[in-house]
Amino acid sequence: MAEERLIMLAILILGVLARNPLIVSSAAILLVVQALDLHLVYRHIQTRGIDLGLILLLLAVLVPFAAGRVGVAAIREAFTSVEGLAAVAGGILASAISAPGVALLQDRPEVIVGLVVGSILGVLLLRGIPVGPLAAAGFAAVLLRLIGKW
Repeated sequence: MAEERLIMLAILILGVLARNPLIVSSAAILLVVQALDLHLVYRHIQTRGIDLGLILLLLAVLVPFAAGRVGVAAIREAFTSVEGLAAVAGGILASAISAPGVALLQDRPEVIVGLVVGSILGVLLLRGIPVGPLAAAGFAAVLLRLIGKW
């Protein structure tokens, strides 16, 4: 079996161990692409994948607004209650910390292995939850900048 297939299989297994369906399904899709010898797909996924993923994520987040389940009263509450303000601050911090993760994943895609292993260790040892590669990459990017390695 080719090295790249073994790597994808290892990532798939790590995703299963971490109970992270996003990693499992992504690795499985890429294993199918490898098996079908559709290597031209890689370039398209690599150049457009993160943007398309972010668009889908934002669509999912905005659906409650578009469907009328979140209205002006809820938006006002977000800026006038302690809970709402804490949520706004949390969203701002999470977005700011996660943003450099996109650039890190594009510049150094090899960090995904460390992110997967770190997620597994966090789940197993600290009873954490897998927050996703963008958030994890954002934290990694901040750490790398703090130590002057990126």
